[in-house]
Amino acid sequence: MTETPEILPLPNRKPVDAVVARRLIAAQYPQWSHLDVRPVDAQGWDNCTFRLGDELLVRLPTAEEYALAVEKEHRWLPVLAPALPLNIPVPLARGVPDAAFPHHWSVYRWIEGEPASRSVIEDEPAFAVRLAGFLASLQRIDPAGGPGPGLHNWFRGGPLTTYDWWTRAALARLDGLIRTEAAEEIWERASRAPWDGEPAWFHGDMASGNLLMKDGALAAVIDFGTCGVGDPACDLAIAWTTLTGESRAAFRDRLGVDEATWVRGQGWALWKALVVCAGAVRDGDSLPADASFVLEEILAAQ
Repeated sequence: MTETPEILPLPNRKPVDAVVARRLIAAQYPQWSHLDVRPVDAQGWDNCTFRLGDELLVRLPTAEEYALAVEKEHRWLPVLAPALPLNIPVPLARGVPDAAFPHHWSVYRWIEGEPASRSVIEDEPAFAVRLAGFLASLQRIDPAGGPGPGLHNWFRGGPLTTYDWWTRAALARLDGLIRTEAAEEIWERASRAPWDGEPAWFHGDMASGNLLMKDGALAAVIDFGTCGVGDPACDLAIAWTTLTGESRAAFRDRLGVDEATWVRGQGWALWKALVVCAGAVRDGDSLPADASFVLEEILAAQ
């Protein structure tokens, strides 16, 4: 297992605007310089993303640490795509740093779809089974040579204990606002849950914003910046962030998940929800509705 640091570094993010994207395209890919460049409606954290005409997009990393994923995506996404039952991004071109933008960057083909929020999923059990089928296919792909846990994916696929310090700091900040004793018990159980399986491919950021719906069904999975090879339990967080009740059970049954893996997946979801809620409290805001929902689902299942 890759050695992990006691505290993960916080990236020095430097988002950029469409002017930068337009300049990079004109200088390095003049065949596309006539196309309009405009920001996407919902920006991510790791990359600034821009539409390039109607059929392409440009992804510009916001920090050196996030730029580590560019080489990985160009190496592995063309390998993964043919083996998967849903559409995924495949890079078309790789840009290089220049004097004003210090990172490698990418051009992809635009994938149509609407993020898979609970309000747009028409048949949640069917969605859950289709998503589980995608993950099962991903896990069956030969992992030989694939990237293990590391800074390129913030140690997804590694042990949950990598995030123990962060989780406990969040619990301390949330004391009196949530059921911290119950949450800590779940976290400790998840951290102790053993993994003795073979390394497998995982996506690493199974969030609703990275799942695209079309005509009422799951059609594509995007943003593989945190993908890698290791313990795939991190992908099970989606069972708690987006799925509920019957659909959660259908998801687990389709994947055939054992108890220890299921508990570790619950731990990944708990970590993220706690950190999001603690960040809101630190900033003087109320607990975010989505993260609070996840906490309630996890605590109710204790």
